[in-house]
Amino acid sequence: MTHPSVSYPQLSDTPTSHLPFSPAVVVGDLIFVSGQASVDKAGNIITDSFEGEFRRSIENVRLVLEAAGSDLAHVVQTRNYVREASDLPLYNQLYREYFPAPSPARTTITNCLPPDLKYEVEAVAVRRV
Repeated sequence: MTHPSVSYPQLSDTPTSHLPFSPAVVVGDLIFVSGQASVDKAGNIITDSFEGEFRRSIENVRLVLEAAGSDLAHVVQTRNYVREASDLPLYNQLYREYFPAPSPARTTITNCLPPDLKYEVEAVAVRRV
């Protein structure tokens, strides 16, 4: 029985963290993207409006996927963390911009982030063929 290869891609443009995790793990054709928040390349949190943090977080996912040979169009699942439930209408509006129908499978949890973050997202994608 053969096992799929496992790799940990990272380009210089992908955000880094001082915490013990890889931005992405590739297993065969599946790409598992760790939680991406509103951070710069050095992993420093960039506080912003909900929309600003959402867009920066999704852009970080895009960069990580690019390093792994994929893109947002190949995302099959997301897990989303929204600090304030009052941001859900805007969250859904912005989400549709990046993930139009048919959208990936999705989970959204509210009231779960520390005070310095408004949004965080994890993703699972497949490699581009």
